[in-house]
Amino acid sequence: MSDLRALRNYINGEFVDAADGRTLDVVDPATGEVYATSPLSGQADVDAAMAAAAEAFPAWRDSTPAARQLALLRIADAVEARAEELIDAECRNTGKPRELTRSEEIPPMVDQIRFFAGAARLLEGKSAGEYMEGLTSFVRREPVGVCAQVAPWNYPMMMAVWKFAPAIAAGNTVVLKPSDTTPASTVLLAEIMGEILPKGVFNVICGDRDTGRLMVEHPTPAMASITGSVRAGMQVAGSAAKDLKRVHLELGGKAPVVVFEDADIPAAVEGISVAGFFNAGQDCTAATRVLVHEDVHDEFVAALAKAAAETKTGGVDEEDVLYGPLNNANQLAQVSGFIERLPAHAKVEAGGRRVGDRGYFYAPTVVSGLQQDDEIIQNEVFGPVITVQKFSDEEQAVAYANGVDYALASSVWTKDHARAMRMSKALDFGCVWINTHIPLVAEMPHGGFKKSGYGKDLSSYGFEDYTRIKHVMTAI
Repeated sequence: MSDLRALRNYINGEFVDAADGRTLDVVDPATGEVYATSPLSGQADVDAAMAAAAEAFPAWRDSTPAARQLALLRIADAVEARAEELIDAECRNTGKPRELTRSEEIPPMVDQIRFFAGAARLLEGKSAGEYMEGLTSFVRREPVGVCAQVAPWNYPMMMAVWKFAPAIAAGNTVVLKPSDTTPASTVLLAEIMGEILPKGVFNVICGDRDTGRLMVEHPTPAMASITGSVRAGMQVAGSAAKDLKRVHLELGGKAPVVVFEDADIPAAVEGISVAGFFNAGQDCTAATRVLVHEDVHDEFVAALAKAAAETKTGGVDEEDVLYGPLNNANQLAQVSGFIERLPAHAKVEAGGRRVGDRGYFYAPTVVSGLQQDDEIIQNEVFGPVITVQKFSDEEQAVAYANGVDYALASSVWTKDHARAMRMSKALDFGCVWINTHIPLVAEMPHGGFKKSGYGKDLSSYGFEDYTRIKHVMTAI
């Protein structure tokens, strides 16, 4: 155990152990072996981090937008300069393929930090004016205060960026908790940011779900933000309601992918298979629930099964690998359980099994013959599993697509522009892609409806979520 790497909390500009010395094991999902320990933070650690953030808030709130922009631009440059260290940490955290982490995560992270750096100087509101005779009104946009943030394990680095960048750009201070299974890259981000930000502006505490609960229940934060499961979101919303904290929730997804008879089937299969299997399907926007018109259903299923059979999962440095392992043993058990419990009318067209006996790898899987009320249709699998259902017309496609509790993302595949526009209106999801699935850009909002949560990440809308509006009126 003495050879294990010891991760530490980052509070008020210093790396510290948990006050009571408790730790958690951190497991490499590619091997299933413990490679590090991290603090299991308790009340004293949460108190210390919140006190540091609260003390740092007035000065950071009063800093100019230009100063906050410059700090974030320097952070982006530092992330870029230390990319290989971050990639190493993230790959050990998650088992993701190294080359894909380098190409698909570092560039958007840097871009997103730079976007919010720019957003810091572009807050907009109503112009000052006399809306009542003899009185002038104007609107101030202000930071909300200390933000308690919880990031997930599927994209530890990138989701940390989605949390801290808009909050810090708006003048808030942050206490961020990474997932207990993936703390390494977030701790490294704290080291990088600590060389640029005033102490206390950004704090990281490691721990489990009880640590997160202590953060949300703490009286200091004005806002709680979480990316996680629906269950976790409901718990956060319930805890935050006790003292009326603001809540920002980005929760689960069950994205419908509607393929009409006129779609370019080879292009659809290629795009959907990548969007469904990338990151082992551990993405709340993944193309997991495909609805195919009956006229092209059999052709599509055969092609998708072939694409799945040709998709490779493997270790961090293996060649031609699309995705690595599932994140942890519990997730492997969850994904396996969905397949084991399939109803008799379902057919596994490809995959449906664990790969190897070391680590948490699972084969690219396609399941057909499913009905709308089947468990695997209604609940989030969060694994490399794509389901296929058959529909007969546009009305039925919309009913099936909207007939789940989640409402984060969706896509439509058709050559008919009018149909695409009708579907984009009818689909009850926070994002509708047309003839593509999964691209995100910093300028556009990401967030859902229903049990997928509320609030937006990315874009000016995500930035505004971390501000409050004040009306000022003066007699003239």
